[in-house]
Amino acid sequence: MINIAILGYGNLGRGVECAIKNTSDMKLSYVFTRRAPETVKILTQGATVCHVDELINKQDEIDVLIICGGSATDLPVQTPEYVKYFNVIDSFDTHAKIPEHFEKVNNNALKSGKIGIISVGWDPGMFSLNRLYANAVLPNGQDYTFWGKGVSQGHSDAIRRIDGVIDARQYTIPVKEAVNAVRNGENPTLTTRQKHTRVCYVVVDDNADKALIEKQIKEMPNYFADYDTTVNFITMEEMKREHSALPHGGTVIRSGKTGWDNENTHIVEYSLKLDSNPEFTSSVLVAYARAAYRLNKQGDCGCKTVFDIPPVLLSEKSAEELRKNLL
Repeated sequence: MINIAILGYGNLGRGVECAIKNTSDMKLSYVFTRRAPETVKILTQGATVCHVDELINKQDEIDVLIICGGSATDLPVQTPEYVKYFNVIDSFDTHAKIPEHFEKVNNNALKSGKIGIISVGWDPGMFSLNRLYANAVLPNGQDYTFWGKGVSQGHSDAIRRIDGVIDARQYTIPVKEAVNAVRNGENPTLTTRQKHTRVCYVVVDDNADKALIEKQIKEMPNYFADYDTTVNFITMEEMKREHSALPHGGTVIRSGKTGWDNENTHIVEYSLKLDSNPEFTSSVLVAYARAAYRLNKQGDCGCKTVFDIPPVLLSEKSAEELRKNLL
C-alpha cells in the first residue's frame, strides 16, 4: 500500500480523501492542518489529523505528500520546502509562473532525491496533455482553450486573500462567439479578453471599502487584469444559497491542416463537464501520486510535470491489463 498524506483539508483535501477511498493500492495515513487538529473531522477511519508543525517528523511513514494549498501564496512556498523531505504533488495553476515554480522545486528535489510533480489537475494537467498530443499530431495549426462556465478555485482563493473579503466565488465564462468560430474552423486570432469573461461574487466585512476591493480584483495580475471582470457584492446568505457548489469544465481545441497544400482541416476537441472541480482535480492528483511513488522507487528524482510521466504509471492496472483492455 502507498501511504498518502494530505497537507490542507479544504475542498481539495477533502476531494483527495474521497479519491483515495476509490483506490485499492493507497491508504490515507495523515492529514496535516494549520488549524487545531481536534477541530478537523475527517472521514477516513485509521488516519490521523496532525498539526503541520509535526509533518517533518513523519518522513518514514509517508510515501507521497499531496499538497492541497492555493497557488497564490501556499504552493510557491510549500512545494519547494516539503520536496526536501517527501515525494510531493501539487496543483499549482498560475500558468505564467510554472517555469519559475518548476526550477525551485527541481533544485530541492534533486538535492533530496525525491520526486515533485507540479501543476497536476485538469488545467494545467489533463488539458496540457491534450494540447501536447494535438500539437504533435497536427503541427500546422492553432490551439484554443476555453474554461467554464464554472468556479475557478484558484481565482476564488486569490480574491479571498484580499483584506476585507470573507468569501468569494469566481466564475469563468467562455465567449460563445469565440468558441463557435473555432469549431467552425475559422482559426480566429483571439485576445485573452475576447475568449473569456470573469464574474465574481464577493462577501466582505461590514466596514470594508468595496470600491478598493473591486479595484484590487480587476487589477490583479495573472488573474483578472487581462479580462472583462464583473464584481458583485452579496451577502453570506446569498453565497450559501446560490454559490455553494463548485462546478467547472472546459474545452481544448486544436484546429489543424494536413495535405500537400493544407487542403484538409481537422478539429481535435477534448472537453470536461465537472460537477465538482475540486473532486476531479483531486482524482488527478491521486493518480499522479501513484506515479510519483513508482518513479521514486525506480530511483528517479527531480521535478516533473504531466508531460514527463508515462501513462502506464498512473493506473492501478498492470501494463498487460492495459494493453488487453484499453489499447
